[in-house]
Amino acid sequence: MENDIIGTNLSGIPASARKAFLTRAFGSEDYAAKAAALRREDPSRAVIYVGAGTCGLAAGAAKTLEAARKYIKDNRLEADVLEVGCIGYCAAEPLLDVQLPGQARVSFQRAAGDATPALLDSVFKDKAPKKEHLLGQFEDGGKKWPKVPLLSEHPFFAKQLRFVLKHVGIVDPLSIQEHIARGGYSAFLKVIHTMTPAQVCDAVEASGLRGRGGGGFPTGKKWKIALASDADQKYIVCNADEGDPGAFMDRSVIEGDPHRVLEGIAIGAYAIHAGKAYVYIRAEYPLAIKNLKKAIEEAKAYGLLGENIYGSGFDLDVIIKMGAGAFVCGEETALMNSIEGRRGMPKPRPPYPAVKGLFGKPTVINNVETFANVPEIMSRGPEAFAAIGTKGSKGTKVFALSGKVNRTGLVEIPMGTSLKEIVFDIGGGIENGLGFKAVQIGGPSGGCIPESHIGIQVDYESLKTVGAMMGSGGLVVMDEKTCMVDVAKFFMDFIKRESCGKCIPCREGTLRMLEILKAITRHRRSEKEADALARFSGIMNLENLSQVIRETSLCGLGQTAPNPVLSTLRWFRDEYEAHIFERRCPAGACTEMLEFSIDAEKCKGCTLCMKGCPTQAIVGKPKVPHYIIAEKCISCGSCRTVCKFKAVSAA
Repeated sequence: MENDIIGTNLSGIPASARKAFLTRAFGSEDYAAKAAALRREDPSRAVIYVGAGTCGLAAGAAKTLEAARKYIKDNRLEADVLEVGCIGYCAAEPLLDVQLPGQARVSFQRAAGDATPALLDSVFKDKAPKKEHLLGQFEDGGKKWPKVPLLSEHPFFAKQLRFVLKHVGIVDPLSIQEHIARGGYSAFLKVIHTMTPAQVCDAVEASGLRGRGGGGFPTGKKWKIALASDADQKYIVCNADEGDPGAFMDRSVIEGDPHRVLEGIAIGAYAIHAGKAYVYIRAEYPLAIKNLKKAIEEAKAYGLLGENIYGSGFDLDVIIKMGAGAFVCGEETALMNSIEGRRGMPKPRPPYPAVKGLFGKPTVINNVETFANVPEIMSRGPEAFAAIGTKGSKGTKVFALSGKVNRTGLVEIPMGTSLKEIVFDIGGGIENGLGFKAVQIGGPSGGCIPESHIGIQVDYESLKTVGAMMGSGGLVVMDEKTCMVDVAKFFMDFIKRESCGKCIPCREGTLRMLEILKAITRHRRSEKEADALARFSGIMNLENLSQVIRETSLCGLGQTAPNPVLSTLRWFRDEYEAHIFERRCPAGACTEMLEFSIDAEKCKGCTLCMKGCPTQAIVGKPKVPHYIIAEKCISCGSCRTVCKFKAVSAA
């Protein structure tokens, strides 16, 4: 009976360890009933779930929580209010779920505080909710609601396959009991009692799991190198320093399911004989840090961390190290410097960290998503994981889908899914009915993929053929009004500011590239003396400069720094030519290049534009059409912003 009660076979674990684990988790020998109660398969009282991750709170989830608690009090209901992580559908937040005894869990979207009472009325008082708020109902747990679609059939979720995000937004992230009731830590206990470290490494290698932090190095191979390295102390590090613009996968996973990440770290530590683990996480993630700290405390209290874990002879201590938010600390050698108390700057390789890393000892560094996959691999078996994906890219990949797309959020798809499916089927296409232009994938180190290649499969090898890379999983969608030269300038400005400055190619080269891009996107009136000549000189050297930076920079940050420029040059050269030769921005996004004018027939002389102009470039009298003095205009666009009559245009 004990073997299957939490959905995972516990056979092979010594009887004493198994009994101690289950008793500590559930408190009595009626394990199955307690586990089922924790899974809320049929709760004895109503449960209200509120998506209270960082994105949910930003959308107003705190007011939703307050309104839900007030509703319960005012209506004298027997109900629990539970804060969960983000289920991933960020565009629909705040999210509110309700589960009644004997009924399926039903989910509502855009459940702002003022909408909460009516939504709860629809469940508790059987009043019909507005259709725009109804998201769907869960497949498991009780009688189905009539005429309510399944959540799994919603276009945002229908094509997803969730391993990493399996419990995010579903479970209480602060309850280790609930994690155990859903099979949590059973894979870890089986590993430390029934497998050797070498067997664990073999299983991970056989699964085909590759590092999800961007490089895509085979995880099992990395672990084997560290296992073979002889040392009295080894370390394992979870890289949660998520620095790419538009990326929020790691934050959401730690906020919503910290025990899954912790279990993956523990399995990895056992696989390489590491007695100490670090989680390097940026201090800008306070909720993730709070939930992770609680998870570590609970794991220690339940005997899953510490000395001689459940009589296995394996010891493990997990330490949280908060970073200051430097993008370069996502690079593993810079990250190790930061943990050691030094400035986050890369070091030459070899030696690689798996041989000589943190404090001079063998060290394995993987990111959050990589570790979150490990318990699933060990539970299902490596063959099940390897059966998903493409030949060289196995399993699933989590993306943070953002930008000019209708349904933004976290999506987890099988490797090999096309970019078109992600953007149009899952993401619902481009917002405001505009045309698709490109996708920036892989963050500052990645590249842009144009419409002509939107059918490409998402895997490590395919993306390289179009000048992009997987990266950690940021996926920013751009519409027809996006200027690709401006996009390249944005990422180059980011990379220039985040360069640690250690090597000249990255420090000086990215600055020169940014200066060239700024020159391309400025108006002729901003140039003085020989600026125009310098502008053309820089443009001619842009690609050569990119190649030098790529080949001579010390770390991955510098080596991939030119990617945004090179990929936009490759696919959108016509936009560069328009900026360079015609002095215009085809998308109308580079405001400095625009020339503003006022339509005398539309202008009512309200004077708002004149009052808001920072350079006094607008002249006119009240109730008389105004006029813009081109020589004074700096193209800031404030006049167009404040005009109520749409009299201001730009070309």
